[in-house]
Amino acid sequence: MSIISDETNGRNGKSPSLRGYLNSSLGSSGYNNGGLRGYRTALMETADDEKRLGIAGDGRFEGFSDPDDDSTFAGLVSKKAPNGEMPDASPLGYSLFDANGNMPISQDEREEMKILAERKISELFEILRIDRNDPNSAATPHRLAKMWVEELFRGRFEAPPKCTVFPNRKNVDELVISRGIKVMSVCSHHWQTISGTCVIAYIPGDSVIGLSKLTRIVDWFSRRGQIQEELGEQIADFLEELLKPQALGVVISAKHFCMIARGVSSNEDAALMTTSVLRGLLASDANLRNEFLTLIQ
Repeated sequence: MSIISDETNGRNGKSPSLRGYLNSSLGSSGYNNGGLRGYRTALMETADDEKRLGIAGDGRFEGFSDPDDDSTFAGLVSKKAPNGEMPDASPLGYSLFDANGNMPISQDEREEMKILAERKISELFEILRIDRNDPNSAATPHRLAKMWVEELFRGRFEAPPKCTVFPNRKNVDELVISRGIKVMSVCSHHWQTISGTCVIAYIPGDSVIGLSKLTRIVDWFSRRGQIQEELGEQIADFLEELLKPQALGVVISAKHFCMIARGVSSNEDAALMTTSVLRGLLASDANLRNEFLTLIQ
C-alpha cells in the first residue's frame, strides 16, 4: 500500500498523511485485504478506538479541536480565525483554493478525500435524520463522495487537457465556430446543477486547434463549483493564451437548478441564462460582432 508523503502536491508538510497514519495503525488488515470498503471499515473502527485521527506531537493532527471531544473527525473541519477570516489550509495541511480553481492532486489524495467526504456526508445524513438502514440510502454517502471527487469536481483536481495546436498554413482569417459544446457544472452558491451549451468562435492568428479540444477545455473548467460569468472568462483566458487569436468569443446558455429546484422555483423551460465574452476583433469590430451573433442564433 502506498503512503502519501509530506511532499505530495498541496500538503504544506505540517502534519502527517491520514493514509500514512492509517497504514501504520492498521498494517495489512484494512485496506489491502478488503479493498477500499475494507479500508473505510477499518478507518471507522480505528477512529472509534483511537478517538482522534492523528499523530502530530500530542497524538492529534494539527488543527484538531478539543482533544476531549469524542466526535470522530471533528477536527477535520477548518475553523475561523479570531479575526473572522477562514484559513487557507485544512487541518490536514492541504492548501485550500477557490471552488472554480485548479490544483492537480494524486490518485492517493483523491482516495483519501473520498473517505473523509463519505464520513462527513454520513454525519449530514444523521443530522437530517435519514435512516441508514433504508436500503436506498445505505450506500449513498459513498456514492456521493465518489461523485463529487471523481465526476462533478474533477476539474479541480486534474491537470489541464493536452491541447495540440497546428499552424495556420492557409492564413485563415474568418470566423471558426464550434456550437453545441456541452456544459455540465455546479453552482458554487447552492451546489445545484448548471446544464447548458457553449459556443466558441475565433479568428486564428498563427495557430488553429482541433475542435474536440474545445470540448475538453470547456468540460475541464465546467467540472468545478462555478458561476457562469466566471466560467466564460476562464475559458476565454485559456484559449487566448493558447491560441493568441485575432478574435475570440465564448457564449454560454445554461439552466441553473438553484433557480429551478429551490428559491424562486422558476419554470425549467424559461430559466435560461446567457453570458458572452468577446475578445479582440469581436469586441472592437461591430460588424464582425453582429455577424457572429447572427451566425450562432
